[in-house]
Amino acid sequence: MTMKHLFVGLLASSVLTLAACNGASEKKSESDVHTETTVSNESNAASDQGTFSELFSHYEHLTFALSSNNDKEAANAAKGMLEALPKINTEGFSAEQKSTFDDIAADIQEHSEHIGDNIGNIAHQREHLVILSKDFYDIAKEFGTEKPMYKIFCSMYDDNKGAYWLSDSKEVKNPYYGEDMLTCGEVQEELK
Repeated sequence: MTMKHLFVGLLASSVLTLAACNGASEKKSESDVHTETTVSNESNAASDQGTFSELFSHYEHLTFALSSNNDKEAANAAKGMLEALPKINTEGFSAEQKSTFDDIAADIQEHSEHIGDNIGNIAHQREHLVILSKDFYDIAKEFGTEKPMYKIFCSMYDDNKGAYWLSDSKEVKNPYYGEDMLTCGEVQEELK
């Protein structure tokens, strides 16, 4: 009998709690609704403007995967770049910017395909990262970045010819040598 009373009491308090929670979530002030609408409209506008943030996100995923010696994740990141590339809205570009972007986009597509198709050959993936990094550097210089990016240089890669990559952090995680020489590199430039 006491168990029955306990169960009924718990059930009643649960119902009251749910009712209170539902009532609280339904009572949004007009300013809350306006703020949510404004934020939503601003993010839609940003995505409509064809920003490079998704593309850069996949590039950073690629450099992180290579710094972790993960060829499968590198291939996934490259496939993400291939999906993000056509989403870039070039309507606001000048004719010169459009031409520059078309050249860069063709290059990104080619090298992303190579990286995506070469699971099991991380050295080959890293060779393509060299050119991809130049492409992303060119995008950052020509079109700017939404957040600061850092050009990090490793002087030892490719028989001391060196190569760089971009990162949103000053922390060095070398994608060319991975875990063998993870901290080999130095920040050369900040891009904004």
